Amino acid sequence: MALAALLAPVVAASQTGPRFHDGHFHTTDYIQREISPLELLEVLGDGVGRVALMGIPLQQKWDAFVSGERAPDYYLRSDASLYYYSFVDAALAAMVRALPAAERDRVDPMITGFNPTDMYAVDHIRRVLRLYPGVFTGIGEFSIHKEVVSSKTVGHNASLRNPALERILDFAAETGLVVMLHSDADVILPRPGDRPAHFDPLAELLRRHPGATVLWAHAGLGRFVEPTPGYAGLIEDLLEDPDLVHLHFDLSWDVVAEQLVAPEERLAAWADLLERWPDRFVLGSDTVVPATEEAYLANFEAWRPLLDRISPATSERVRLRNYERLFDAARRRVRAWEQEDPGASAPGS
Repeated sequence: MALAALLAPVVAASQTGPRFHDGHFHTTDYIQREISPLELLEVLGDGVGRVALMGIPLQQKWDAFVSGERAPDYYLRSDASLYYYSFVDAALAAMVRALPAAERDRVDPMITGFNPTDMYAVDHIRRVLRLYPGVFTGIGEFSIHKEVVSSKTVGHNASLRNPALERILDFAAETGLVVMLHSDADVILPRPGDRPAHFDPLAELLRRHPGATVLWAHAGLGRFVEPTPGYAGLIEDLLEDPDLVHLHFDLSWDVVAEQLVAPEERLAAWADLLERWPDRFVLGSDTVVPATEEAYLANFEAWRPLLDRISPATSERVRLRNYERLFDAARRRVRAWEQEDPGASAPGS
């Protein structure tokens, strides 16, 4: 599709402003190849305003006993394991600091290089904030239950019931860091008629942490975890819950977009959700080190059937204003926490 078509407005909008903010942009891939500052600005162009930048916290292992000389580059193209790669946060901070000063206000970097099964994960997050004050706005995307990935990651599986995750959410509430949490709502092959396996445990977890602003990545869906019949109704149950007003939904990944814009009944149900809860959804690309502006913008184009179905006012909130509201608040709170942090200048902090 021509670049001009991708940049065409989805609603009548000012010609001087961005079409989208991007709540979900990966600056590294599964072998930690990075996008450079210049490449980032080239793919963002003028169509995208602000962007939440996040590395991928897992490294694909090149295991010679498994892959031989065939260097793997993606977890679905290898039988080798994955492991947590903490240097990703330092690499992201360096990339952000290398941006021209006038462009740094466009980005909201996220801390990802921690193991969510580790009670010391909070110490890593705190350490990153102290080493790079003024840089980070949130944590994530980090995964708890994730199709294929969970079973391939070294160590015991992450869990919504792990107290290490409780500590992470407590710290997010303390600091104001936005949380981008990936946890599939269900298993790959659910039993017919069952509620999604991880849906209720996630809701229970978040009810215990009302002070943490959480974006649920892809609204719990994935490449193989597809919406079950009535899934939009389950999401509405969460939206109606007064104890979950801090929960928001990340609309990203072209694979998920394809699931939600067809068939017609599903598209209508999701458009209705957005119209009735316009402040609870944030659009993102879930792009991974995109090579061109056209390839990058295609991730937004996948959502066009849904965006075209909703009112201009709702579309503006989903594409722009909800991002601004959540990430502006996070910036203010995190910068204030950094100023007040008594350990910021302590030896070894």
